Amino acid sequence: MIMNVIEHYDKLIDENNDSFRDPKPLREYMDKWDGQEFINEMQLSGKESVLEIGIGTGRIATKVAPLCFELCGVDISPKTIDRAKENLKNNKNVKLICADFFEYKFGDAFDVVYSSLTSMHFEDKQGFILKVNTLVKQGGRFVLSIDKNQSDYIDMRTYKVKIYPDKPEQIVSYAEATDMHIERQFETEFAHVFVLSK
Repeated sequence: MIMNVIEHYDKLIDENNDSFRDPKPLREYMDKWDGQEFINEMQLSGKESVLEIGIGTGRIATKVAPLCFELCGVDISPKTIDRAKENLKNNKNVKLICADFFEYKFGDAFDVVYSSLTSMHFEDKQGFILKVNTLVKQGGRFVLSIDKNQSDYIDMRTYKVKIYPDKPEQIVSYAEATDMHIERQFETEFAHVFVLSK
């Protein structure tokens, strides 16, 4: 059975599968995609406006929110956003939006935009990078973590979710069509990380 992205993430919440609340060994496992080095690349000083694309239940946001002036998070799953509101309730500088990233009209640009393990859900990779480009202020940064796994599906045993694997060379090519440039590119155990700046 194939399940769509919203159904998949809503189902994870129904099953209380929340990476924000994972025990330490599982949190350390997730850091193999977007750990401290990923966060350091945002170069946060406490003054920045930040956008997370695919905020999920707030696993990364809980580390980023104390480091910036304001954090906006967008996610397409209603139940995931509801859980993020619970998880991040002590962070008064966090605003959460339940919406499709492509369709939502953000009123402002941001000093820093970041995304981890989210772009695999977007078929239009170039459109994704082009929209991000419009959301990064001049002098700002975009930090992106993409999965090394090239599977076309997330296999949950009882169902699958269609995804669109990211290829590093595509990210480089699409970035060249914007006014962002790749400042740094590195690998973690499970991910390719790109740091783009304007």
